[in-house]
Amino acid sequence: MTALDAVSVYTPETSVPIEDLSEPLGLTDMQVKLFRRFHGLDEVRLDRNRSLHDLLRCALHGLTALGGNENRVRYVIHGRAMPVVVPYPENPLHDVCREFGLGHASTFTVTQQSCASGLLAVELAGRLLAEDSRPDALAVVLTGEKAFTRDAQLLPGTSIFSEGASACLVSTTGQRDRLLSYVCHQRGEFDIEIGETTERFQREYRPALASVMRQAVAEAGLALDDIRLILPHNVNVVTWQRLCLLLDYPLERVVLSNVATGGHVFCADAFANYRTALDGGLLREGDHYLVAAVGSGNGATFSAMLFQH
Repeated sequence: MTALDAVSVYTPETSVPIEDLSEPLGLTDMQVKLFRRFHGLDEVRLDRNRSLHDLLRCALHGLTALGGNENRVRYVIHGRAMPVVVPYPENPLHDVCREFGLGHASTFTVTQQSCASGLLAVELAGRLLAEDSRPDALAVVLTGEKAFTRDAQLLPGTSIFSEGASACLVSTTGQRDRLLSYVCHQRGEFDIEIGETTERFQREYRPALASVMRQAVAEAGLALDDIRLILPHNVNVVTWQRLCLLLDYPLERVVLSNVATGGHVFCADAFANYRTALDGGLLREGDHYLVAAVGSGNGATFSAMLFQH
């Protein structure tokens, strides 16, 4: 069974108020007020002096459980929202793998599900490990991106992206944070480049996400009342207020504290919220928690994973 043996998260120390981004992102005063008062976004984390290589390095440096186990790592998977992040021939993923003694591992990137690609990477890691000839094999799942263009930093009317990274050590033998179910619905009709689908996407967004969340819970043989916490994607607060009404689930059991101070960290949201829950004592042994993510680009992906701590 796929399990998260350890999770490390890095976010830059520099906090930038969203008002300071109004000029570079072309936001009006009213748009800034909506982001702050309606969506619950106060600031984002940015570090213009750190490269993508630096972000991934910081996340791996914090993954102390990796030390001494490098030879057991057979796969390194980078879950990423953006298909292109550095100019050719730079390859920060392979560079950090060599730096941390993982150059022998099979290494690749998944971007097909945009901001839901981090969950896809965990699921792929579990499948690869299950078929591996070594029963003690491990995988490393990385997320992390730079908000390097306006399109990479702004989801118009919805969210503002932060920079950050995460690193997860994945096994099939771990005794906690074990994956019980994974549900993913891909909706090709919601291509953001096609204007006539935008209104329909906004209308169906919450019901579609609620559907995969309910299905993930049901496939694990549980009910929503059995779920201790929801770890959301940090798109904004109002989305989760409305989703909780739709799900009839208590809003106070959704980990939303990172939205205001960290914004949407691409594929790293789930892992940042996991660390917040773990470090804050919000998860007890045996608790079930649900992770949700949505990716949009050339279509939309709605994903949910259910774990037992």
